[in-house]
Amino acid sequence: MYRKQGQNPISPENFEFPFSGKLSSDNRWVVLASLIPWAEFEDEYSDEFSIEMGAPAKPFRMALGALIIKEKLGISDRETVEQIKENPYLQYFIGMSCYSNENPFDSSMLVHFRERISADLVNKVNQQMVKKMLEATSSQESEKKTEDARGLANAVLSPEKEGSSPKNRGKLILDATCAPGDISYPTDLNLLNQARKQTERIIDLLYQQIKGTLVKKPRTYREIARIDYLEVAKKRRVSQKDRRKAIRKQLQYLKRNLSYINQLIVAGAFLENLTNRQYKMLLVVAEVYRQQLWLYENKKQSIDDRIVSLNQPHIRPIIRGKAGKPVEFGAKLSASCFDGYVFLDHISWDNFNESGDLKAQVEAFKNFTGYYPESVHVDKIYRTRENRTWCKERGIRISGSPLGRPPANVSKEKKKQALSDERIRNSIEGKFGQGKRRFSLNRVMAKLSHTSQTAIAITFLVMNLSTHLSRFFCAFLCLFFKNRPFLEVGIIERYSFASYRQQKLIFDLA
Repeated sequence: MYRKQGQNPISPENFEFPFSGKLSSDNRWVVLASLIPWAEFEDEYSDEFSIEMGAPAKPFRMALGALIIKEKLGISDRETVEQIKENPYLQYFIGMSCYSNENPFDSSMLVHFRERISADLVNKVNQQMVKKMLEATSSQESEKKTEDARGLANAVLSPEKEGSSPKNRGKLILDATCAPGDISYPTDLNLLNQARKQTERIIDLLYQQIKGTLVKKPRTYREIARIDYLEVAKKRRVSQKDRRKAIRKQLQYLKRNLSYINQLIVAGAFLENLTNRQYKMLLVVAEVYRQQLWLYENKKQSIDDRIVSLNQPHIRPIIRGKAGKPVEFGAKLSASCFDGYVFLDHISWDNFNESGDLKAQVEAFKNFTGYYPESVHVDKIYRTRENRTWCKERGIRISGSPLGRPPANVSKEKKKQALSDERIRNSIEGKFGQGKRRFSLNRVMAKLSHTSQTAIAITFLVMNLSTHLSRFFCAFLCLFFKNRPFLEVGIIERYSFASYRQQKLIFDLA
């Protein structure tokens, strides 16, 4: 059940303390709370709940705010609740009206928050939030803006009139990356060993249901199977012959256990008594056995929809061709970046060719700004003949050299343009580095498919918040030094004195 709160947004001055004092209006959490459009998506979030049944759910601001705090601070679910309990600014950020020494919710609620808030909803919040940031940026006269940023802000504040054809403006940067999941490096032998252990547990549970019916419990040879696994797993270097032999043994053990499970079901055991997680694990183990048996018999290294983790069967190997890490195991995503803000456009657990997303990403840019970009900066995989023709029809310049044989003589202007395009494209690589080094994009800790997508989308939202905070801080520094002329005089005097010392030293050496 969900109950909408009819109260108006609370200002920092009206936040109640058990002691004297008030919140500072220029605190980072107060600034961020004013930028996120909480109320606009309250109805969409409330549609997930029943009006009459169930206990009242937490408000949308509390759910999304807790996920943002967790990602921004880079902490666990339990630590997130403790930080909110101890910090009045965080309590204001999630929508509380007064300070409280009690936990606002249990740490397990963050799992439900990730399940209730989809990645599409987070992306919508991200777009509306960036629009609000651009409006706030355009209202600051002291901030120096580039021509592209000024055109983008004007398009958001005053869209083009009907019937007019707006000119192309701005630079759109596109690229793709992989967000690895929290799994160990998968090997066929290790995967079969884990599957064998799971079948042994299921055999024990099913046998307890019909313990008096059978004469004796089915023998699984689990101790011998473990010895056979460790004999190869502990070796630093294993030959291909020994590895295939060990895989064949584990396949035989797994085949015997699956046949025992069928015999127990025929004897009267019920799969309904298993939990949902155990039943799902049984289905995953059966699919792993089918895939590994086919790979072993056909001596192949790849198969469609290959499972690399029993606990997260949705994860697929993503071949990226990077140095030192040619294969990553996680979700592949396409992102776009313009004016320093990054957006999540496409996410999938299966490998895909990111060049097919260029048209949709450019159209999304037009829907957001009202015009096509002046140039699109991409790497080589995007520069297909179809994409080049599509961009040329719309007056969009795509970065990179043209198709065909390279010319013998290249002018300095074209070389300078190519170098500038490559420098512009590097900005999205920096965004991916920020997401993987500073935030949790390099190791997604969520275990389910849809909760992992939500966690990835939250990372992009938090990166845009961090970008706005850095710009806000830079604007504050510019105003501070602009109003302090004595600092400028001091810097000039020190520079003149240093130049005099350098010239005197050169004269003495001469």
